Amino acid sequence: MKKILLLALAVVLAQLCDNSNADEYLNGIKWQEPAKVTPGEENSDAPSDAVVLFDGKSLDAWDNGDKWLVEDGVATVRNGGIRTKEKFGDCQLHIEWSSPNPPSGEGQGCGNSGVFLMDTYEIQVLDSYTTKTYHDGQAGAIYKQTPPAVNATRKPGEWNTYDIFWTCPRFDEDGELVSPAYITVVHNGVLIHNHFALLGDTPYHRPPEYKPMGEKGAISLQDHGNPVRYRNIWIREFKPAEGEQVREPFLKNGDNETPVSEVYGNNK
Repeated sequence: MKKILLLALAVVLAQLCDNSNADEYLNGIKWQEPAKVTPGEENSDAPSDAVVLFDGKSLDAWDNGDKWLVEDGVATVRNGGIRTKEKFGDCQLHIEWSSPNPPSGEGQGCGNSGVFLMDTYEIQVLDSYTTKTYHDGQAGAIYKQTPPAVNATRKPGEWNTYDIFWTCPRFDEDGELVSPAYITVVHNGVLIHNHFALLGDTPYHRPPEYKPMGEKGAISLQDHGNPVRYRNIWIREFKPAEGEQVREPFLKNGDNETPVSEVYGNNK
């Protein structure tokens, strides 16, 4: 009896080895062909599918944009904040900013502005090279929620780059939160937030909270009374790859096709 059991076990193991060494694993999904996008010539240049929000010539894409100074390819903060006329959902946002040189003021009064996703969730802009403030209010912070992992701020007058990867919060039909907003931020090539789940909005005077909103919102830039400069702003709406599950995943070995569930069970 023992020999029979050992022989049966050997046969099963041989079959598993044969299947696990199949020529190819196929997931059974029929994928749509990804759209072709031409990257910018430089890393900071807008790719071919981006919406350019500021190209150095005008702020026509922004409400109140005519109140800011646009000169020599640079937009300087003055006379109130600005927000995009178009609204965006999940996205990749590229933006470059520079704090005033020579620096003036201290703490939150030194080179202060902010980038708001969906006109609600702020990533702080501040001269955090020159001055210190509370950590969850320094440059790169998700305001009043978390500091950046590191301080990668350049000197006043030099250009900083934020590359922001944004996932909008989701709400159900009753306005209840289904999934929080997530953000990843690269500051001057340095990862400072990695898929951080926001606790809600980013006010100064109360705890964060979520309020139901649509699937898209404006990008806005804050006027905090400091002549912060901006340039080269572009955005890409993000949509994941799409496909349809047309059959169960399977292993292919020549003309032989074996469903994955027969080999590994229903755990794969």
